[in-house]
Amino acid sequence: MSEIMYPPESVYNLIPREEVKTEKQPRYMSKFRTTVVLEKKSNKDAMRTMGPVKAEVPSPEKYLRKHSKEPKLPESEPHILLKSISLEKPDVPVRTDKPTMGIHTKKDFIKTNALENIMAVPRRQQPTYADTSRGHKQLLEKSGLVPKYIKKKDYGEIPEYLQQRNEEAQRAQEEYDSYVKEQMKQGAMKQLSDEERQNILQGLKKNWEELHHQYQGLSVVTDTITKKFRKERLDLAMKQLESDINVFERFKTIYIGNN
Repeated sequence: MSEIMYPPESVYNLIPREEVKTEKQPRYMSKFRTTVVLEKKSNKDAMRTMGPVKAEVPSPEKYLRKHSKEPKLPESEPHILLKSISLEKPDVPVRTDKPTMGIHTKKDFIKTNALENIMAVPRRQQPTYADTSRGHKQLLEKSGLVPKYIKKKDYGEIPEYLQQRNEEAQRAQEEYDSYVKEQMKQGAMKQLSDEERQNILQGLKKNWEELHHQYQGLSVVTDTITKKFRKERLDLAMKQLESDINVFERFKTIYIGNN
């Protein structure tokens, strides 16, 4: 019931009223608060913002000196005059002088180079393909055009998951066949022969042709309710016959109940 409002100079306002204090709901505290606080304290990195705890205080003697950061040149060594070494070239040998014989080097570079070139196998050119009109080439092996998959060990074999799926499908088909045989033994189901199936199929097609002939004879304009209902009825009957014909053409073995 809503409170009655009195004018300010009313007698009823002289009666003191009890103050209604609304109880404040307790503040929500998460049960994971303690774990969060512990994780925050444990994961807190030391020396993250304020630097190391005990920093080395620089001594007043190591102050910055003048020209201390400029690059210094290496100290030059004193020149040593070698009187025994002459800078002059030797004289040109005379025509009658004979060269010194019998001196051989450790390695005959001419023979070794010749033998290496003779015994070397010619480098096989890697197959490439051009992917632009200007002849920009790429390696054919990395293009995906080389059939590397035929070199796999399990190439041409049926995967394990497909074998498992085929086994499950075969097992389900065997269970269904056994169930059908049991039902046929009990006389609950009967298998249609091929001749009966063909006769039923021909009858369904004949009925569809008759309905189709009636459908072709309908007027183009369906301006009345009777014409509209007749067209819908023929549509539904033709669709039902089409589904039945599809079932009889798709499945060769058909079972029907004796009831």
